[in-house]
Amino acid sequence: MGDRLKGKVAVVTGAGRGLGRAHALALAAEGAKVVVNDPGGAGDGTGSSTSPADEVVKEIKATSGEAVANYDTVATMEGGERIIKAALDNFGRLDILVNNAGILRDRMIFNMTEEEWDAVMKVHLYGHFNCTKPACVIFRQQRSGRIINTSSEAWLGNVSQANYSAAKAGIIGFTRTVARDMGRYGVTCNAICPLAKTRLGLRPEQLEAAKKAAEKGDTFMLEVWQRIEHLTPEDVSPFVVYLATDEAANINGCVFSVQGGDIGIYPDPVLTRTLYKEGRWTVDELVDIMPRTVAKDLVNPSPPVPPK
Repeated sequence: MGDRLKGKVAVVTGAGRGLGRAHALALAAEGAKVVVNDPGGAGDGTGSSTSPADEVVKEIKATSGEAVANYDTVATMEGGERIIKAALDNFGRLDILVNNAGILRDRMIFNMTEEEWDAVMKVHLYGHFNCTKPACVIFRQQRSGRIINTSSEAWLGNVSQANYSAAKAGIIGFTRTVARDMGRYGVTCNAICPLAKTRLGLRPEQLEAAKKAAEKGDTFMLEVWQRIEHLTPEDVSPFVVYLATDEAANINGCVFSVQGGDIGIYPDPVLTRTLYKEGRWTVDELVDIMPRTVAKDLVNPSPPVPPK
């Protein structure tokens, strides 16, 4: 075990499996006391079990670390408050919050139900808020704290994941704003877009869909699948630990891509082309000038396909 986080207390949501489990173990290995949160549901959020969280706590204690299990859902404010309270009740403080909990309810937008939209939003976007808000009350008082949020490459857009992609894009905006709200109090808030082989990231139905698409000439998803197959959650966790250390005190409001041995940072959004005139543009003017300026060389990511 290391001691970079000795004396620190961390909360990791969705820590019973996959990325969350790897994060909890890595934080504990550096000396942090960990609240292992996981309601133990299926990949779509249904059901519950205490076993996933309990097993991770057992693993941490087997290496002389300190940890407690929590089974609350991040999807409600009450659940988020109880998760944060578990750190105070068991360890007397809180220093690190890793918002990791997530579910999937994939569906093409024209088939997606309101319940499928809401369920994903509640766990991902609401879940980040529900835990971050009570944590920030503590962090503001003690004038220190680390928040590591979990977004995804899906924030750039992903087929059949309008709910998930929207939530992950929202988490990036949330991260950038919390960083500005809390930076003055010595608190940092950053987000990672991890890519790793997990039960959510590599599902049999996804592989079948990728194979069928490849047979029709679209090999993108199959190539992504083949890339993920060799990436483990444990590849991501050292970077999460790094963001939680004092050495990362000046890194705030950033969004990182983390996959295998590759770590990258997304630049701040900037306007790359602009049009300006005094007064209002007319539609005729825009029809004439847009193809030659702002819209020049734009590529449709999903061009129309002739009907069969």
